[in-house]
Amino acid sequence: MTTIDDSFELAKACAQLALSRKAADIRILDLTEIESSPADYFVVCTAGSEVQMRAIRDVVIRGSAEFGSAKPKTEGEDGAQWVLLDYFDVVVHVFSADGRVFYKLEKLWGDAPVYLVDDKGEATLQEASVARQANA
Repeated sequence: MTTIDDSFELAKACAQLALSRKAADIRILDLTEIESSPADYFVVCTAGSEVQMRAIRDVVIRGSAEFGSAKPKTEGEDGAQWVLLDYFDVVVHVFSADGRVFYKLEKLWGDAPVYLVDDKGEATLQEASVARQANA
């Protein structure tokens, strides 16, 4: 069994697992430099239906366990607009499209650098985040 020790590697693995169930608009927010943040990284993605939301939740929980991560604390279940998987240093947020617009999580943590996850599972630092880091 391969163990993931690094929080960013766990965040990327969770993003790739979500992608395997066709999660959309996947982003990793780097909260490591924000003093009051509740975690090091947020993984944020959108599901098109309740069924897809459950599938994403389940594959992330199963897949992360294969890497040696403890089972996350979960919030939001059937009928929810938002499912949260809390791995302590990494928190995965699976939103319905309406829930993501309503809660505006990325705007709330707008100071955080953002990695966009492409359809191959590669995480690339978003341009605005690069400029923000250069000015810090």
